[in-house]
Amino acid sequence: MGQQDLSVQELVDKIKRDEIRLPEMQRRYVWKKTQVRDLLDSLYRGYPSGMILTWENSEDVPTRDFAVEQKVSGQQRFELLLDGQQRLTSLVAILSGDPVTVRDRQNPIDILFNLEHPEELKEPTEIDENEQDGDGNDSDSDISIDGPSDNELEKRFAHLAFVVNFNKLAMLPNWVSVTAVFKESSERPFLDKAGVTSFEDPRYDRFTKRLKRLRDIKDYKYRVQMLERNMSYEKVTDIYVRVNSLGNKLRSSDLALAQITAIWRDSLHIFQKFEKHCRNEKSFDLDLSTHLKNLIVFATDQSKFKNVGKLKQKDLEKAWEEAQEGMLFALDFLRSNINIDSRALLSSPFIILVLAAYCHKKSYNLSPEESKRLRYWVLVASTKGRYSHGSSETFLDQDLNTIKRGGDVGGLLQSLKTQTGRLEIIPGDLENRSNLGGYFKIMYLAFRQDEARDWHNQLVITRNRIDSKNAIQFHHIFPHSLLKKHSIPNANDICNLAFISGRTNRRISDKEPAKYLPDVINRIGQDGLTKQCIPCDRSLWTLDAYDKFLVKRRELIADRLNQFLGHEDN
Repeated sequence: MGQQDLSVQELVDKIKRDEIRLPEMQRRYVWKKTQVRDLLDSLYRGYPSGMILTWENSEDVPTRDFAVEQKVSGQQRFELLLDGQQRLTSLVAILSGDPVTVRDRQNPIDILFNLEHPEELKEPTEIDENEQDGDGNDSDSDISIDGPSDNELEKRFAHLAFVVNFNKLAMLPNWVSVTAVFKESSERPFLDKAGVTSFEDPRYDRFTKRLKRLRDIKDYKYRVQMLERNMSYEKVTDIYVRVNSLGNKLRSSDLALAQITAIWRDSLHIFQKFEKHCRNEKSFDLDLSTHLKNLIVFATDQSKFKNVGKLKQKDLEKAWEEAQEGMLFALDFLRSNINIDSRALLSSPFIILVLAAYCHKKSYNLSPEESKRLRYWVLVASTKGRYSHGSSETFLDQDLNTIKRGGDVGGLLQSLKTQTGRLEIIPGDLENRSNLGGYFKIMYLAFRQDEARDWHNQLVITRNRIDSKNAIQFHHIFPHSLLKKHSIPNANDICNLAFISGRTNRRISDKEPAKYLPDVINRIGQDGLTKQCIPCDRSLWTLDAYDKFLVKRRELIADRLNQFLGHEDN
């Protein structure tokens, strides 16, 4: 095994020139922007950043694309990157300004640098990365879109050197784009922005030294270890799996992909093509790991990847044909029979795998009664979170074993009942539930079936809207800010949430229900509320009646959900 020390700039250039490529066994780029921020922070401090592992290829090995653009050179000699993809891809994006492309979506990575950071740097991970943007969506930024004032921003981030780009923060004089610094050879644009106009300014030396220190990141030396050219692909795959098994750096599905592509060369593009088909043609955006697990289910009748290395290529090819058929039938069943048109409406993708395996076992020949009970199982399993807990694979294998032994939907329902205690929904089940769980998703499905509408434009609630201003959000019936102001807990209880458009949500703002719900009834009638199980008793619309409001709405929702599930008929 040879080794050499190469700078960040040299490694970035080699990737851009197509001298370093990714083997098929590699997973896709998965880093969040906050991880890129933390990498830059570590390099800026001069902390160790691991090694890079490559293999100088001596045989025709299938490859996959980097998430950043490369020149197509057609050269025969190149290295395959086995360890360090996430770091190097991120550094290419930062130094060049190229966006990363993941699953056909381009996403620029822009990190801001604080010229006024303190000498004693604090850890960047002190920032809450679980915040949400102004539309109620998960954000990869350090703060929400509806952020604080300029003074509050400066105070909040003054102790940090790097922050994920946020427009309001980027406008402040001492925050500069890291990519802009790397692409600009002069300090003048950044000093001008910071208001440093003369050499006498005490900030001049400090800022210029920090800009140089930032640019020195491109000179950071990585120790690159290179495997011998005469190693076989199978041997290199084994090394890759062993290296990436240490410290749980990769998921089991990522390691399984490496083993599968070693057995079945050029299979990655086959999997990716089907993944893209399910996303674009079926509207189910399922991760590649889900499709790989489905493959293993059809190949082995169980879900764990531990035995993948024992399979032959012919076994994988046969199982893949069956897995595709099962997956497509399951997605069609969800859409046609249950009106579930997105992975987001299920608490776990494992439900799809069981549905695919069951229908395959039945040769896709379901009786009306069986179809009805299968719909019931899907909805209850999703609502109760059958595969959303720590033993998810254990429960999955339990259900797959039921199917393997010829069990029917009754067997699946019995296992679910054993796990949860009962299948019907009672009001108490809805207490302390978040908008991320199965109960909230089933609420949406039930209200959509009832054609619940936006309170202003009268559009039926649906996830997909052409006009983003009319996109559906979850709305706090008692505004979050109002409850917080009066120190009333449980603001995010799902029984305080309704589905309306973003535009209507903004019109309501922080008004108390007693002030805006009467207007809703006057304009569109009580149906506007009852179709979302909102009590029409006006005495429950005041802050002092918030707890009573929640109790009553839990009762209404529990009754409606049991009707929607078809519990009485099953």
